[in-house]
Amino acid sequence: MENTQVSDLLSEIGVYLELLGENTFKVRAYERAARTVDAFTGRVADLDEKQLQEIPGIGKAIAEKIRIFCSTGHLPYVDELKSKIPAGLVEMLRIPSLGPKRAKLLFDKLKIDSVEKLQIACQENRLLTVEGFGDRSQAKILEGIRMLSTFKDQHLMADVLPLAQLLVAHLKKCRAVQRIEIAGSLRRRKKIVKDLDLIVSSKRPDEVSAAFLKADGITEIIAHGETKTSVRIANKIQADLRVVADDEFPYALHHFTGSKAHNIAMRSLAKNRGMKISEYGVFKGKKRIPAKDEEAFFKIFGLAYIPPELREDRGEIDAAAAGNLPDLVTDADIQGLLHVHTSWSDGIADLETMVKAAAKRGYKYVSITDHSKTSSYARGLSVDQLKKQMNEIAALNKKKPGIRVLTGSEVDILPDGTLDYSDDLLEKLDVVIAAVHSNFNMKPDEMTKRICRALQHPEVDILAHPTGRLLLSRPGYEFDWEEILKCAAKHGKAIELNAHPERLDIDPVHAKRAAELGVKISINPDAHREGGLDDVRYGVWAARRGWLTKKDVLNAQAWG
Repeated sequence: MENTQVSDLLSEIGVYLELLGENTFKVRAYERAARTVDAFTGRVADLDEKQLQEIPGIGKAIAEKIRIFCSTGHLPYVDELKSKIPAGLVEMLRIPSLGPKRAKLLFDKLKIDSVEKLQIACQENRLLTVEGFGDRSQAKILEGIRMLSTFKDQHLMADVLPLAQLLVAHLKKCRAVQRIEIAGSLRRRKKIVKDLDLIVSSKRPDEVSAAFLKADGITEIIAHGETKTSVRIANKIQADLRVVADDEFPYALHHFTGSKAHNIAMRSLAKNRGMKISEYGVFKGKKRIPAKDEEAFFKIFGLAYIPPELREDRGEIDAAAAGNLPDLVTDADIQGLLHVHTSWSDGIADLETMVKAAAKRGYKYVSITDHSKTSSYARGLSVDQLKKQMNEIAALNKKKPGIRVLTGSEVDILPDGTLDYSDDLLEKLDVVIAAVHSNFNMKPDEMTKRICRALQHPEVDILAHPTGRLLLSRPGYEFDWEEILKCAAKHGKAIELNAHPERLDIDPVHAKRAAELGVKISINPDAHREGGLDDVRYGVWAARRGWLTKKDVLNAQAWG
């Protein structure tokens, strides 16, 4: 059990308590405990109750709940709280801009306990009768409801992958399992997935299916058969298990991994060569052509092995036939981190903690890029504060922390395209990341000019999270991608692939185009806590989906 899971649980309890109208002190206690666990440098799962209570902000009651959760993977107290809250009220919290306090207010004043009732109330302008709600907030809620509908039954890859890995670990304990792999869009590492697929080979499929149904977290059995079983995990994600004979495993794995377009293209290739592909094999007439694994499967067609991330029918089959598939970037290629926050601005951990955490992970350099002064909501640094931080970094480097610490800033791009700090100050920084954090509703041509003006600034190194989107909650602002990429190429600027799982911004098609134009991509965690440094892996997967190699990635190179 990782700290982030414990922190999320404590935050969830705080939300439920607030919805139930519990006293503010109790609610805040769980919120503080969640932040404390998030920032804790050790693993709270390794501590007993007494040791947990030695951590500031964690009392006896919370320590007891943490131990139960870490020991069993479940906390009945959460079920008890949820049972007292209308299910629709919890669903309402998925709407961007509607937190528990405002949701409870609407429930108390208007008896709104579902997304459907909320939508009707907005359409009838009834929210305007509640203090604190106006035309603008009502319009935002309606937009949030539309987004919720658009992304119904869709989930962040980062939320689903741990569930899939737990299921794999559970099934590996079953002696009837011969081979097992995650398949589907999750194996292709798509940023958003609808469900998860597991492929297992076995001579005793009934035993495997029975073992699958005993996994922790299953809340509903959708369908159950000897070779296919579907369940719902944690009340949200559908998990499908398919059990095949071991000699069918490579074909089934390929079939249930590739996108629909990739599979159609492969079937067309087979047909042109007088063969047929199905989930059960590659056939020449009635005879199945043997393949012990996926590499052998592709060799049947004279193709190099196509990594799962590329199986989208975007030229990978032709490239595999010509021997031109890229040598995709890996986690091991990343030498440093260029977008990291600390408690100087809106980060949770202090400077030295984040630096030590980066060094512990084997990185050679790390750039501290707290927010600039205009981002007051994120405690952006004043000019004096930034200068003090630069001095602190210089002192830290003298201590030789085992990693090179770079001075930097995530500098706001103002609406006219100018930057938030003076040129004299920017010249003193090692890394300047320019970012749009305001005026998202500009017209596309105006936003394009705004970003291009920033990219033309001689001190800017990287354009941060280029679209500003938050997956499943906020769409990105619009601009001319081709013009932005050509501007970056002309002025020698890099584009960030923001690795935070709620962003994964830039998309693969644009990352690939950037590489074609010679624009470097910087894979950054945008970390605000120690554990956030590990988000780099999501960025690497996204980069692989964009066909990026080590040479295409800025921070896969040595610094200076």
